[in-house]
Amino acid sequence: MTAKSLLVELFVEELPPKSLKKLGEAFAQTLAASLKAQGLATDHSVTTAYATPRRLALHLSAVLAQAADRAVTHKLMPVTVALDASGASTAALLKKLAALGADASVVPQLELKPDGKAEALFWSTTVRGATLAAGLQVALDEAIAKLPIPKVMSYQLDDGWRSVNFVRPAHGLVALHGSEVVPVTTLGLVSGRQTQGHRFEAQVEPVVLQDADHYAQQLEQQGAVVAAFGHRRAEIVRQLQHAAAPLGLTPIDDEALLDEVTALVEHPNVLLCEFEREFLAVPSECLILTMKANQKYFPLLDKQGALTNRFLVVSNIRPEDTSAIVQGNERVVRPRLADAKFFFDQDRKKTLKSRLPMLDKVVYHGKLGSQGERVQRVREIARAIGEQLGGAALAQQADRAAQLAKADLDTGMVGEFPELQGVMGGYYARHDGEPEAVALAIEDHYKPRFAGDVLPRNEVGIVAALADKLETLLGMFEIGEVPTGDKDPFALRRHALGVLRMCMERDLMLPLDSLVAEAGKAWDAAIAVAERNQREQASARGAVSHSLLPFQASISAERERVRQSRESLLSFMRDRLVILLRDQGFSANEVDAVVSVGPLVVADYPRRLAAVRSFGALPESSSLAAANKRIVNILKKSDAKPAAMVDEQLLPEPAERALTATLRRVKPLADSLFDDGDYAASLRELAVLKIPVDTFFDSVMVNADDAALRANRLALLAALHAAMNRVADLSKLAS
Repeated sequence: MTAKSLLVELFVEELPPKSLKKLGEAFAQTLAASLKAQGLATDHSVTTAYATPRRLALHLSAVLAQAADRAVTHKLMPVTVALDASGASTAALLKKLAALGADASVVPQLELKPDGKAEALFWSTTVRGATLAAGLQVALDEAIAKLPIPKVMSYQLDDGWRSVNFVRPAHGLVALHGSEVVPVTTLGLVSGRQTQGHRFEAQVEPVVLQDADHYAQQLEQQGAVVAAFGHRRAEIVRQLQHAAAPLGLTPIDDEALLDEVTALVEHPNVLLCEFEREFLAVPSECLILTMKANQKYFPLLDKQGALTNRFLVVSNIRPEDTSAIVQGNERVVRPRLADAKFFFDQDRKKTLKSRLPMLDKVVYHGKLGSQGERVQRVREIARAIGEQLGGAALAQQADRAAQLAKADLDTGMVGEFPELQGVMGGYYARHDGEPEAVALAIEDHYKPRFAGDVLPRNEVGIVAALADKLETLLGMFEIGEVPTGDKDPFALRRHALGVLRMCMERDLMLPLDSLVAEAGKAWDAAIAVAERNQREQASARGAVSHSLLPFQASISAERERVRQSRESLLSFMRDRLVILLRDQGFSANEVDAVVSVGPLVVADYPRRLAAVRSFGALPESSSLAAANKRIVNILKKSDAKPAAMVDEQLLPEPAERALTATLRRVKPLADSLFDDGDYAASLRELAVLKIPVDTFFDSVMVNADDAALRANRLALLAALHAAMNRVADLSKLAS
């Protein structure tokens, strides 16, 4: 049977631009997968998706008019159920056959086969392959049902009686197998070969498609529509670069904006526009954001990366005289830029410090108080971390940055453009005469905002960002707002990852438990205030001592809840750390070995992991890892308690004396290398223990009958385990 190309197009009103690419891919992939599953296409059939603002389409090569017949074997039921004592068919068997479209005439064809411990009847038959019309109808229904549409709309069909639900009203359906129309229906539409081109620039209306293979070519030539999303996107990129190059400028790099603009036009035409230079006095972030978010323009940057007063517009029409389009876009953007300038000028009339009282009126969270209260907690955390990392000077600057970091929430610019939180605070801090280090920290304290984002640029910013994220993490965990499954409404996973990245990439020698403890002190102060208030209230009521017992019990329960919430946060951050390290290419065993040794500074993990990987390449590594696993099991299962220290007078066996001597010889140097941070050399030094350890286990009975001897040997194993597992728990490396 000859295979031909298949084209399916659904013509609709303008689709949501931010969803168009995903809709086009889903429509084509679901259709193709269903046709392949039905045998109407093969894995060699090439799928091409098309998506424009007004159409979703699929071109699929090598599609059959009818699928090949196929042999199918149906398991019917156990023999004891299918046949009675005389061997005649039971009612249950006949009912099952009827459900499969057969009757009693096929009973002689049934096969008796083993099925586990019993025997069952099987019926083998040939199923006629699906026709393209029937198979495409199934595939089309499935594709429509599975489209990733966040919200559908209901609209009435032309008959005035029926209504359907879809992302946008659909007005046309094309289904061509080669040059022949495949009869299918969907959304009240019947398939044909006619589609619509560009609203204003199509040469013919409608466009009558001659066959499936000439769809894109015919639509572009007659309909003035570039149907393929990728081709249209590439054409926009080419035109953007072509328009900017003669000026020595570069269009801003924004993949999301490029995708959105591609989804807004069918026949792209890039035009050069400009605005008044006076607006460049406004921070470039404001101008860029309003041009991209509100107008979908591409700002142009000079060779130094600075914003210019030129920008590019992607028009959907190509008139001979483009002056009206250019002037119209310049006229439209001017009020937007004027608004940004107005907000910037007005905001600078008040200092950030003068805005702080307003934060007391802004709710942070119903259970966590106002932004003003939150700022005080962040300041306390920032001072503590700053003191640890850089002494009083850093603590003072970090405190000032934390104090002013949220003040721009009260500004007109941030009210208009929430995305500029922090950024505008940095500009206003400089205007207020704050130190540059503080201004940079205010600007950067939300960073990293997402995976792969840059970190704060200076030490003050790192401290402010750590304090801000830790306060959020601890506060949300203490009120039970923890991530569950794929739900993380407060982005706590992102906050935890940001804390870990800053510690690791900036080599901060701060243990996780210490960070959480410092953050917790800000909350401990609030609990202490609550305790004092309750005591004062009880005293004012003239309560006797025994009446304070319920109060003391409630405070005790609260402290236990707080302790558990902080343990949960530490566990949560350790889990994030494991994922972060795994993403860096380390194996599960390597990561587990390092994380299992106890609380460490996060910055230490990469060095320890590199040492573990280096150790794994040594010929002694597998034997020592297995020995460590054996030691762990012996110490865990032994009922006897190891002696406080190894008594060399209780070492009768040569193997245990040799192991003790070797351990005494190599441990000081291994410890010295460990203390110097040379973890790989420390583990290499310990590798010489392989032979004495192997000999010990081959010739020494640890659980000797003599209690003193047994305790001494357990002490030796405990000392060996402690010496060998400072860098990582080597037993985790055993296969």
